[in-house]
Parts: sequence; C-alpha cells; structure tokens
Amino acid sequence: MKAEIGIIGGSGLYSMPGFEALEEAHIESPFGPPSDNYVLGTLAGRPVAFLARHGQGHRLSPSEINYRANIYGMKSLGVERIISLSAVGSLKEEHRPLDFVIPDQFFDRTRGRVSTFFGEGLVAHVSFADPICPQLAAVVGDACRTAGVNVKEGGTYLCMEGPAFSTKAESNVYRSWGMDVIGMTNLQEAKLAREAEICYATVAMVTDYDCWHAGHDSVTVKDIIGNLAKNAENACQVVASAVAAMPVGRSCRCGSALAHAILTDHKLVPEATRKKLGILIEKYFV
Repeated sequence: MKAEIGIIGGSGLYSMPGFEALEEAHIESPFGPPSDNYVLGTLAGRPVAFLARHGQGHRLSPSEINYRANIYGMKSLGVERIISLSAVGSLKEEHRPLDFVIPDQFFDRTRGRVSTFFGEGLVAHVSFADPICPQLAAVVGDACRTAGVNVKEGGTYLCMEGPAFSTKAESNVYRSWGMDVIGMTNLQEAKLAREAEICYATVAMVTDYDCWHAGHDSVTVKDIIGNLAKNAENACQVVASAVAAMPVGRSCRCGSALAHAILTDHKLVPEATRKKLGILIEKYFV
C-alpha cells in the first residue's frame, strides 16, 4: 500500500477517530531501520502513513532517532507531504501551554547529527532559506482554527541536542535571539524532507514555558503530563481537519528542490551511491 500524506508524531495518533488502519509496513532503508513500522490506512478518504518518531513506547532519545531512515521510508511509500507533530517549550510569554505554533524557520543547536542524504561521491546543496512548505503550513493553520486550537503561524523553532533540557543561561540567550519555541527533533526532519522533495510543516505543541519563566519551578510533572494529553487530543483533531482539507495537487516548489541542487557530474557518481539514493534522484539521472 502507498500513502499520500505522512504524519510523524506519537503512537497515540494511530487510534484517532476516523483513521482506518489497514496494515503495518516494515521498511528496509539503506540508512538503517526507521524508528518503527509505518501504520498505513485512510483518513478522510486519503491514504496516510503514521510513524512514531521515538518508536512505540518512546524508546529512542532525540539523538538516537534515525532521521534519514524515517524520511526515506516516507519517500518509499509515496508520501508527498509530511505533517510533523512535536512537543515544545515556549520561549515567549505569548506562546502559552496548549497553544500550537507553526514555525516557518529553524535554528540548529544540535551537534553531530546527520542531516543529509548526500555524500559518498554525490554533492547536492538544496535551498533551505524557507524550510517550511507555505502551502502545507497554511492548510495546517486553518485546521488548527477549525479544531478550536489557539495557533500562531510563523516564528522560529530552536532545535537543541538534548536529552537534558536547557540551563537558564541558555534559555535566556535563546530568548535574546528572538527564538519562539524549543524542541529536539524537527530540524533534521525538515532538512531531509526538503532533500527528498517532500513538503514539510511542523506543528509545535507547547507543553510548558522553558526554564526562563518565573513560574517554571511551580510547574509539576502532573501539569506537564496533563498538557501533553490535551495537546495529543487537539493534535488528532488538527490532523483530521488538515488531511480532509489537503489539496490534491502541489503548487509549491518542494517537489523540485533537487532540480538545481545536484553539483556532481552525473558520469562521476559512483554506481553504489546512485543505487542507494535511487528514489530521491532517479528522475534527474534519466
């Protein structure tokens, strides 16, 4: 079974109302195993693929996730758009717990993560000035409003390494830079989705204020777990609305991101690399 729309988030989305699960797909990736099997089915009549970013049972830390395998798997299933759901901390008073933010920029504070499919004799430099698909972000923003979720469109997602959270000094520096939310996963997904010519948008779900906030120390684990549960409930409604409203065709430039990005002379690309990246580059090597 193929899929049209990919959803990356928690495994709780599999039981969302309206989703008809049909099968699980185990994908063999040349970059190793994805986080888990992909759950394939239909939602609002559209074929979708769900993936638990951290694996079912939340087994993988942000630094352990095989981002390349996860996005490669989506590409191999035929996915053209990815909606990524992610819990974040807020770096601005205006982004309150239970708010959703749809960032249009990223700032990378990770260390040593692999963020590209390319190398091994094939060089490509994709444009990443605008890392989020504007068409997809608009659909998701409308879906938030339909679901009655308070949403802010735009802003910067700072992606940190983790797994420990920020110090107060770090958090205050990020605030001075004008960052909006902080998380640990979505930058790599966005870069790889662009290389795979897949539209990508992040739904950043605020669970709490980062440690900079004066009221942070009074927030309990119970409070955060409650916010996570409510955000997951809201996320199900947002995803269902977004999938139902998704245009059939794409009018953005995401689907041709590699058109002018590959610099290596095609004749010099090693055969093993061409084979490994076949589903990403084959249309440019005919």
